Amino acid sequence: MAKIRPIQTRLALMNFLEFGVWGAYLISLGNFLFSIGLEKQIGWFYTVQGIVSLFMPAIIGILADRWIQAQKMLSICHLLAGLFMGAAGVYCLTTAHIEFGPLFTLYTMSVAFFMPTIGLANSVAFNALNREGLDTITHFPPIRVFGTVGFICSMLFVNFTQFQTNAWQLITSAVLSFVLAIYALTMPKCPVKKGEKSSLSDALGLKAFKLFKQKKMAIFFIFSMFLGVSLQITNSYGNTFITSFSAISEYADTWGAHNANALISISQISETLCILLIPFCLKRFGIKGVMLMSMFAWVFRFGFFGLGDTGSGIWLLVLSCIIYGIAFDFFNVSGGLYVDKETSNDIRSSAQGLFMIMTNGIGATIGTLCAQGVVNHFVFSQTTPEAQHDGWVTSWMIFAGYALVVGVLFMLIFKDSKPASTEMEKAAVGDMNSGADGMTNE
Repeated sequence: MAKIRPIQTRLALMNFLEFGVWGAYLISLGNFLFSIGLEKQIGWFYTVQGIVSLFMPAIIGILADRWIQAQKMLSICHLLAGLFMGAAGVYCLTTAHIEFGPLFTLYTMSVAFFMPTIGLANSVAFNALNREGLDTITHFPPIRVFGTVGFICSMLFVNFTQFQTNAWQLITSAVLSFVLAIYALTMPKCPVKKGEKSSLSDALGLKAFKLFKQKKMAIFFIFSMFLGVSLQITNSYGNTFITSFSAISEYADTWGAHNANALISISQISETLCILLIPFCLKRFGIKGVMLMSMFAWVFRFGFFGLGDTGSGIWLLVLSCIIYGIAFDFFNVSGGLYVDKETSNDIRSSAQGLFMIMTNGIGATIGTLCAQGVVNHFVFSQTTPEAQHDGWVTSWMIFAGYALVVGVLFMLIFKDSKPASTEMEKAAVGDMNSGADGMTNE
């Protein structure tokens, strides 16, 4: 058992900061927007992440491939993202009446430069590991876990400082971006591929659209979009919902009502643990079974939110957070494996891009806008905390009903390819077994 190399520690810190930037505001932003009277626009702040994800990672990726080393591009993007997020925070802290237009514009510019950094951070890490002669499949997963740890730490910091209800969460994110902008420049140099050309359509994953000619893959991608509708709903409104209990006298003094971020952090903890179950579930139930688990987990995720409270029903909220690991990871990870095994080498990368576009781009964008309409109608149109709570319950049940319909339809329509699934299950088990001790073994 060899000791951990310095580069592994450095990359773990980079991932910690990368996702710490996101965790500072992603879960709690809706709560802040509610506190300043922009509750009816919450959905737009989460929708824009999906919109910019349709094109910004591809554009920045091409720049990093051809002209600017990836570690320098990572630094530039975090510098710009931090400047815009910091400007948004300063605007909110120095303005008596915060308006949607200026805040949304600054926020959009920030996330437009932040979203590409997730892929850039992976590129920097893969390059550094390859330079050290380390296998990326074996050594990267344990490094990536520190990204989730950073996300959780930021959430808890924002929670216990009570930044979750004010603009200091934006300042926190900006500060972490500036730190990473400096730190990224210390990473090993990444090569640029000046002699290799790739079109924007390839980078966007458009080449893979020919997979829609195959009935099985067309059905898979369409349901990927349908499931993607659920992805950002609890990120958008979960914190606001839990905090709303503080306005109801029966729950005003409960711990959960004042520590929504800490409560929701259980979701991220569950995510890190549930991913370890994927290879074993794939072996036992196959790809269709695993994806069905994800779809029905969303039913329980939303349903338990609707039934729970921060008093005696807090166990239902906790259970909802635990289930999130299955809901999120079982589809995203297994879906990526399925795409990898069902596509040829010449379009495999494009197919992965298409999978992300359908789920985190189109699906999440449609879902967040629809959720905004539902919550605005049933919750924010009400004038008393009790009436708003009833609206929350109705909204969560609508979301649960949607997830149930998608799950049932997927069960009836999608047909699994047994040979491909068997190959994928073996690959998943091999990858997870090799990656389990990647931080300590070479």
